[in-house]
Amino acid sequence: MGDLMMEEYMKTRVIIAALAAGALFTAGCRRKVEVSSGPPNSRLASPAGQGPWRSLFDGTSMSQWRGYKQQAMPSGWMVMDGTMMKDDGTGDIITKEQYGDFELEMDWKIGAGGNAGIFYRGSEEYERVYWTAPEYQLLDDAKAPDGRNRLTSTAAAYGLYAAPAGILKPAGEWNTTRILAKGSHVEHWLNGVKVVDYELWSPDWEAKVKASKFNEWPKYGRLPRGHIAIQGDHQGMLALRNIRIRELK
Repeated sequence: MGDLMMEEYMKTRVIIAALAAGALFTAGCRRKVEVSSGPPNSRLASPAGQGPWRSLFDGTSMSQWRGYKQQAMPSGWMVMDGTMMKDDGTGDIITKEQYGDFELEMDWKIGAGGNAGIFYRGSEEYERVYWTAPEYQLLDDAKAPDGRNRLTSTAAAYGLYAAPAGILKPAGEWNTTRILAKGSHVEHWLNGVKVVDYELWSPDWEAKVKASKFNEWPKYGRLPRGHIAIQGDHQGMLALRNIRIRELK
């Protein structure tokens, strides 16, 4: 092959290689653009290899819930913009089914000065669900009175085990909660951080209960199985989405 032909051949190879590289880059960029985080409640599908998650709210229906000691939902709870929400004080709600060992996840945001809570393993045998069910506190720590005490601030096991400051997002922004309960072991997570870890019925827990208002109610924290509940009787806005649960065997 002559020098001129060799030169033309090498130029052609360079052009082909450049075109191929450009095509690969364009395809890679296109794939990145096509990836979407999805709308609210889109992560309710069971993640691969993580077990049978069950949706407790799909963005359109509150059919998995009812009022505490009621068959229907209390007025004031509504579905809006893919969330289950209330904008003022109303009744507490509970899951229609009961759970023993479970992992629960949800996103939530609360209004300025707002106060609410997530209860677990609760029964309906008393006037209030918190007479039997431990509480994961939901709060605007900055403006609500309970925010002055870490034992009653967001993600605390209300009145018993404090959660640290600095993890909660401000009122009006979405936070993510995870609660794990397996036998006596309970964990509270907030925005990907484990903030509370305790053992029901341990000497430490028994001492804390005895020194608290919960000592008045003999079945507080004693039930191995019960309803998940959301507190609704405090004033202000509370919105929930991506609510899912899986039972632990």
